[in-house]
Amino acid sequence: MFEFDQYFGFLVFLGILGIGFWLMIFLTAFAIPYWITGAALEKRKMKKEAKLKEKEALNA
Repeated sequence: MFEFDQYFGFLVFLGILGIGFWLMIFLTAFAIPYWITGAALEKRKMKKEAKLKEKEALNA
């Protein structure tokens, strides 16, 4: 049968494995889409500002 050290080590391993699994699920479900959406909105904002500055330069 297992001694306490082996049993405790196995539980620690399962805990670390579980934390890693849920972190991977969180990153793929929330953090990555959040980052992609933010980058797309920022790019759209920069294009809009550049177009506005170009229009102002032509009018001036």
